[in-house]
Amino acid sequence: MLSVSAERWIFEKIAVGLLKIAYHPIYCHPLPVGHRFPMIKYELLPEQLLHEGTCCDDNFFEPEFPDDDHILAAHDGNYYQKLTALQLKPSEVRKIGFPLSRELVKRERMIAHGTIKGCRFALEHGIAMNIAGGTHHAYSNRGEAFCMLNDQAIGARYLLKSGLAKKVLVVDLDVHQGNGTAEIFRDDPAVFTFSMHGRGNYPFKKETSDLDIPLEKGTGDGAYLSILNETLPRLIEQVEPDFIFYLCGVDVLKSDKLGTLGMSAQGCAARDRLVLETCKKNAIPVQCSMGGGYSPDIKTIVEAHANTYRLAQEIYF
Repeated sequence: MLSVSAERWIFEKIAVGLLKIAYHPIYCHPLPVGHRFPMIKYELLPEQLLHEGTCCDDNFFEPEFPDDDHILAAHDGNYYQKLTALQLKPSEVRKIGFPLSRELVKRERMIAHGTIKGCRFALEHGIAMNIAGGTHHAYSNRGEAFCMLNDQAIGARYLLKSGLAKKVLVVDLDVHQGNGTAEIFRDDPAVFTFSMHGRGNYPFKKETSDLDIPLEKGTGDGAYLSILNETLPRLIEQVEPDFIFYLCGVDVLKSDKLGTLGMSAQGCAARDRLVLETCKKNAIPVQCSMGGGYSPDIKTIVEAHANTYRLAQEIYF
């Protein structure tokens, strides 16, 4: 049992609210009954973090709408105009996988602003989080697979154009390759894209990141963590980034319906610890977006995501 003084220290540490987390109720967008995307996780995750005391109200901030110029720094103007005017072709909407609506587009824009504002908080406190985001299948000129606007690509261009960063590293550890991110930064030497993903997973036609590590079906904790531990410090030494975007999808779990890897919840948490401790050790600010998670039991998804926030509090504050 903790002493009274220890309990007070933990409460005061969390109550300061230094870990800034983007969240808005619009994140939990209504979908047709039976839709396979677990939208409810965006409502349950902040509730869980507050309930267990990992976070307090002061940790959360509500994003607004970003300037269009920030979005257009990463996305094609014609595509963005068609998206906001709800003028995408039916085939384009099918590739996205959500029924297109004004509220959905508002949601995407607010998620992007959550990541932009999170960049500023990360520069101040070392780390910031977004309850949603990780929309790495959004290309410069089209959306795919539940992604319409690439929040971390928008955030990276914001930092570079504002002079707040000179070299950015994207660490994408979702089970699916960050194909949209790779396309957006294909010819941009200021952003290094690293994607470690399931070889047999969507997208079945991969783009070329600056570094891709495709993993075989069933890759478990030991092999995964060994590869990451060998790769990430070397990348940081090679790239010398002054900002990192971390896409921490929990669809690497063995239980995931849309994934092919074999990681346990403990292994997923060890992955997050490795990344966050490496960022902290090297004094590189990091913005984290949650990415995917499609295990059949919603509790599994929320618990795996919650681990990332627990580790952020432990490691940074």
